[in-house]
Amino acid sequence: MDALKGLAPLAHWLPRFSLAATFAYHGWPKLANSAAMAEMMGMPAMMIMALGVMEIGGAALLLYGGTGAEWGTQLAGLVFSATMVGAIFMVHAANGWNSIGEMGMEFQVLILATSLYFAIKGNDV
Repeated sequence: MDALKGLAPLAHWLPRFSLAATFAYHGWPKLANSAAMAEMMGMPAMMIMALGVMEIGGAALLLYGGTGAEWGTQLAGLVFSATMVGAIFMVHAANGWNSIGEMGMEFQVLILATSLYFAIKGNDV
């Protein structure tokens, strides 16, 4: 187990990469095809584009923050938190907890908690 402790200074990259990849994956289609996404989601195209910018920009900030710019980490956490609160209350809460096949809020709450962690702790993880 002591060998794993040597990796501790790099461990922050695990949730950082995962969260950034998740938001980039969901943000890119909003920027690349905002009209179709707006129709599918029942939201104005400008709102979809703004969400895409928040998701892609937040992913970049979170990764940049990992290089030492704590403000990037905390700002990404705040942007992601706001995005997830909106997603939870506008879509997922009405579907309950289970996110497998039911569009519940289980996954979104986990993302919100991780985002809040980065917003609060910054690079002191």
